[in-house]
Amino acid sequence: MNKFKAFTFLLIFSLLFLFNNKVQAQANRIDSIKVSELYVKKNPFSVRPSLFFIYKRKLPISNLHLKVNYWKTKASLGININQAAFSSNWSAGGVNSMALGSLLNYKSEYNKDGKNFTSELLLQYGKLKNEGQLERKTNDRIFWDNKAAMSLSKNWSFFGSISFESQFDFGYSYGKDANGNETRKLISKFMAPGYLTESVGFEYKPVKYFSVRLGTGTARQTFMLDTTLYKNNPKNFGVEVGKKFKNELAFQAVVNFDKDIANNLNLKSRYLLFAAYDRINNIDQRLDITITAKINKLVNVTVGATALYDDNFSGKIQYGQNLALGILFKIPR
Repeated sequence: MNKFKAFTFLLIFSLLFLFNNKVQAQANRIDSIKVSELYVKKNPFSVRPSLFFIYKRKLPISNLHLKVNYWKTKASLGININQAAFSSNWSAGGVNSMALGSLLNYKSEYNKDGKNFTSELLLQYGKLKNEGQLERKTNDRIFWDNKAAMSLSKNWSFFGSISFESQFDFGYSYGKDANGNETRKLISKFMAPGYLTESVGFEYKPVKYFSVRLGTGTARQTFMLDTTLYKNNPKNFGVEVGKKFKNELAFQAVVNFDKDIANNLNLKSRYLLFAAYDRINNIDQRLDITITAKINKLVNVTVGATALYDDNFSGKIQYGQNLALGILFKIPR
């Protein structure tokens, strides 16, 4: 029995000894792995520290040739052509026609130390010719606006402006004679009428794309260099028959809006109110709206509309609308 106990004790001791050696070996392996991970392998290539020196040099400002450009300019030139032709036996009917439209818009702006000068030139001309009919204009306008302003506060400025407006070509009214033949009468031409407007007042401009001018002191000269047009237009654009010039004092308000309202879509509008003091009940008003959609770098679609009330020509509202698909080249692009 004593031998059996001794054998059992020896067996348990041997097993504990073997288990202890295995645990120590495993621990030593783990420790060796952890220690080896603490050391980064050496770079086999020798790395030498780069040596550099910093030297200070004083350069005269004149040698830098720095210039600040306070002018910002942009221009756009557009041309669109429409043409249609039909054979004499075309079942759906139609008329041969050709139309040409052109647009030039140039704007330059100067800003420095609260002083601003803006000049904008707009030239538009278009013509339509249908077979068997007299040619007609689709657009005809010369507009040049210049404004100088001095800042009074963040949003308000004192301004002075001068603008000119007229047309390029003869303007006609169309009708038919007793035989049904088409006739036309000359009612306007270059500088008949022509308008020159001077204004001083205050401008409110809270953001770049929106402004309101309040011309508290405004004078407008209306020119009628052709004194015979009254025969076809009895009101003679407000100028006394036989005279070439009329001066008016008035209050003027001009509202401008020009912004990209979506990707490749621009909305531009201008509203003009002219209230002459000698006929305050008949206020001249004009609203121009243009929407331009850019298809690619050159091709654009333009939709324009104008509403005009001028008692010196007609007691009713005049309106016009145009749609054009053509080439529009912008600078800068």
